[in-house]
Amino acid sequence: MENLVLALKLVVALGILNVWIVRRVQPTPFRGQSAQTLREEFTAYGLPDWVFKAVGVVKVALAVALLSSIWVSALAKPSALALGGIMVVALGMHLKVRDPAIKSLPALVVLAMCLGIVWL
Repeated sequence: MENLVLALKLVVALGILNVWIVRRVQPTPFRGQSAQTLREEFTAYGLPDWVFKAVGVVKVALAVALLSSIWVSALAKPSALALGGIMVVALGMHLKVRDPAIKSLPALVVLAMCLGIVWL
């Protein structure tokens, strides 16, 4: 079980860092509406630029905290719960703009993995 939780932490944290640092300006089929970048996706949701920046800082910080939880276990549950909460909001944003269900899949999978970190 310990190895599964470690794997979940790594997948979630490295996935968030990949999306927000490496691929933030690259298109993916999962971006909201017809957005090509993360910034455009937030615009498609009707959110101001400061929300894009704040969410980015918070998600990167939580991903780093989740990685740190490999050594400081007390960080695991709060980090995973906070990231899971952000994924619930992400799912709501996809619903708000009536995206096809496939676009919500990454948020749903990350939410499930965060819940796994909390419950396992």
